[in-house]
Amino acid sequence: MFKKFKFYTLILWIIGWAIAYYFLLPPINPTNIGFWMFFLPALFGPVFIVFQTKTISKGFNKGKALYPTLIVGGLVIVYLLGTVIFSPMFSSKMYKNRIQIVNGSFKDDIKEVDFNNLPLLDKDSARKVGDRVVGQIPELVSQFSVSDEYSLINYNDKIVRATPLEHNGFFKYLANQKGTAGYILVDCTTGEATLVKTEDGLKYLPSAYFFHNLKRHLRFSYPFTNFGDISFEVDEQGVPYWIVQTVRYTWVNLKKEVSGIIAVNAITGETHRYKVNDIPVWVDEVFDARLVIEEIDSWGMYQNGYINSLFAQKNVVQTTDGYTYITMDDDVYMYTGITSISSDESNIGFVLVNLRTHEARFYDVPGAEEYSAMDSATGQVQEKQYTTTFPLLINLNGRPTYLLSLKDSAGLVKMYAFVDVINYQKVSVTDASLGIKYAAEQYLKMMGISSEKPHELTAGVITIKHLNSVVVDGNTYYYIVSESDEKYSIKASVDLSVTPFMEIDQTYKIEYYNDGQINVIEKIEIDSID
Repeated sequence: MFKKFKFYTLILWIIGWAIAYYFLLPPINPTNIGFWMFFLPALFGPVFIVFQTKTISKGFNKGKALYPTLIVGGLVIVYLLGTVIFSPMFSSKMYKNRIQIVNGSFKDDIKEVDFNNLPLLDKDSARKVGDRVVGQIPELVSQFSVSDEYSLINYNDKIVRATPLEHNGFFKYLANQKGTAGYILVDCTTGEATLVKTEDGLKYLPSAYFFHNLKRHLRFSYPFTNFGDISFEVDEQGVPYWIVQTVRYTWVNLKKEVSGIIAVNAITGETHRYKVNDIPVWVDEVFDARLVIEEIDSWGMYQNGYINSLFAQKNVVQTTDGYTYITMDDDVYMYTGITSISSDESNIGFVLVNLRTHEARFYDVPGAEEYSAMDSATGQVQEKQYTTTFPLLINLNGRPTYLLSLKDSAGLVKMYAFVDVINYQKVSVTDASLGIKYAAEQYLKMMGISSEKPHELTAGVITIKHLNSVVVDGNTYYYIVSESDEKYSIKASVDLSVTPFMEIDQTYKIEYYNDGQINVIEKIEIDSID
């Protein structure tokens, strides 16, 4: 009787275990806490049953009955001991080196802002634009929903947010076995949204069921792998992929580290696994922002060890409460400010991290903390009760500047704000309908900075053949024809010791540029050899 009871109980246990595995999908990897939470009960449950039935059938044996409990207790002790050993308390240097951060030069590394390719739309605004596109097509609205992904990617030299169409429930999934209709791209510079319909539907999605479910497809393909963050991306040919982090831990769920990615074709389910150093250049997000923030905080916290982080806190810094993204050279970077542990309202600098290569640089640019800049911007138009996006850090005429969008209650961008990083009280707010370039010009005028980029000058020597003066808007200009019949103009104020006394047949050394119509002289002096 007891043998039959034991046999049937084990069979039911195994069936229940298999069903639970199908839904819970834990990795078969002892460094993941999910492995222990699932497999300990699964394995020791039958063992416990065997011991208990033997105890009942052969008489109570206290020692043998405790064997499963002693084994589990021993495993718990080992787990706790390892957790202490591999914690920052004893391994602070390991935590400090989670990310390698080198010093960078703002002017040399951060290119002058290109307003024709700038992510002006944040995720919330992109979501409103993208959802509206699907809402205009009734047959899609009734069958599919729009995913909340809206991943920021660099697609064919454009900054866009990409998100797939998902199944709208179990019965809609059954009715659309060929997959969803496609995905949405939202241009973050122009605000234009495009629905890209694929010839074959997107089958492998988080909202799909059975073996089309993305996580189930991954788990049964890679049963021993720890998965991390998942993002939706599109390659340069427009093929949609899920980019799935593969991660490893130093101990059970301690010190998470990205080891590579698995690229899953959302249409065919085909997978490609890459190590960190072999990832294709079209992939933009290998390291997710939340993990990078955690790594930077570890770097800032344990510069001088664990004890220092608790008491003296010398050189201890932390990230500010927020981050955003910028793009450079076909890569996406995460930006966050660095502030002191005292959490004041100023930054000591900021960090840029390439989310594909993990390259990180610290820029020693002291200034206002981002939320202070946000308050400064909204304070200019407080009567309108606008909300502001998290600031973009840009290089505007060689100066670090915060760029923010001000949105109304409907989430529409109504104004642009420029805030000086060094002095956040210097702020300019302009109506968005006038354009971002106009807003930048107004800010530069307020700052007393010329918006004109410096010209590359050419050195030369001219002898004046003809000379005329003209007054334009109260300024005196001289127009010169040289002996070689080249035409030049020069503002009188360029050098008042020379320009008012220029003479025909006199030779001068000059530096000039061509503005497309005439040569403009920027520097002039009498040629002493003449």
